[in-house]
Amino acid sequence: MDAPTKAGRMKGELDMYATGTLAGAGSFRCNECGFAVALNALDEVPKCPNCGNARFARASLFDTHGLDDTPTLDDSDDLTWIEAVREQLEEPGHYLAHRDDDGRVSVLPLLGEWIRIGRSLTADIRFDDPTVSRRHAIIVRQEGGPRVLDDRSLNGVFLDGERVEWGQLEDGAELIIGRYRLFFLDGAGSSADVDARANPAAA
Repeated sequence: MDAPTKAGRMKGELDMYATGTLAGAGSFRCNECGFAVALNALDEVPKCPNCGNARFARASLFDTHGLDDTPTLDDSDDLTWIEAVREQLEEPGHYLAHRDDDGRVSVLPLLGEWIRIGRSLTADIRFDDPTVSRRHAIIVRQEGGPRVLDDRSLNGVFLDGERVEWGQLEDGAELIIGRYRLFFLDGAGSSADVDARANPAAA
């Protein structure tokens, strides 16, 4: 059995760090599922938000592979709340909608041509969470329709269940950024796509 060393590190082929210990600043990848977290110097190693595993290895600075499968998020399949959000939109435009674990809904208007999403203080939409890279994704609003691009994130960008380098955003599209499940809404678009997701039996 590997002997634990200081800061919860375990000797082995790769240095492993256990939940609840200090590993220092950097990016760390779950030993089971590959989900990545980014930690500051005084942050404790968490349990994996994706699979609950308690062991992490330090990730390479140039490692951008992450997960290939859609992360497992604790969220209901009931998407009828999105229609309530849509009905309250007063201005045409593009939005991201998110509901947290407590049921609180946030609606984020997308303004400008380039919208940067990440953990950085300079991000246009900021998620202060270790599962989100400093520069995680970019939404581009140009002629030809809005698109999302992976900005070399550790955990990747998932669009409607598929990991993508870039993808076209349509009304009702699901985006997964780290542990956050977001929905793209076109204030001038049709709700047919969201209705199909909320009521798959009727589709």
